[in-house]
Amino acid sequence: MSGVIVTNPPKADAKDVEAVGTFGVATVHEAMGRTGLLGTHLRPNQQGTRVAGTAVTVLSWPGDNLMIHAAVEQCGEGDILVVTTTSSSTDGMFGELFATALQRRGVRGLIINAGIRDTAELRDMGFPAWSAAVSPQGTVKATGGSVNVPVAIGGQIVRPGDVILADDDGVVCVPRESARRAAETSEARENKEAASRAAFIEGQLGLDRYGLRETLVRLGVTYQSYEEYVRGGTYERDGAES
Repeated sequence: MSGVIVTNPPKADAKDVEAVGTFGVATVHEAMGRTGLLGTHLRPNQQGTRVAGTAVTVLSWPGDNLMIHAAVEQCGEGDILVVTTTSSSTDGMFGELFATALQRRGVRGLIINAGIRDTAELRDMGFPAWSAAVSPQGTVKATGGSVNVPVAIGGQIVRPGDVILADDDGVVCVPRESARRAAETSEARENKEAASRAAFIEGQLGLDRYGLRETLVRLGVTYQSYEEYVRGGTYERDGAES
């Protein structure tokens, strides 16, 4: 497998990255029309951490971390390293030494569609990582790959310079051209949720606030007392079927 290392790709504006980073993954994902989520399999190595940065992408051979070494040189302040492999891999391709080198260059974290190791050390040094697996299995450095090319994770395309946002809920990718708009729509959604939260604290029900009683009627859902439910024989039928 040959490859290419692309230098100086375009990046989202730093102010837009910062703005996106003030919101959670769930909020941004919903605000963008439920797009950009890099699957549910990428889980955080730590808890209570949110990072946002610009993607430096890596496409590697399974069990081979050569191109991560090559990618370190392309990383800088405010970046997040995003790694995937040409086919499924759970090998521990990334650990403490990589994190040390990246932290020195101002990299904010790692997203890897494969395995990490040295998990305790990564937490101790405050280097956040989201991975598909944890494994002590080592790797080789023998096969070419690519850096700063579009990669696919969880059915989503991540391009170099796109905004990556990650927290306890998962990881979302915001196209670099859409970062400002994503921040604006996320703010609007958060304001709407704040109003709903205040209403729920006062005792309002979601059924009424969101007009869902009409939806239940439209779908033919009815209310019955327990006595009516039993008298109609539904209770016994449901119990027999369950």
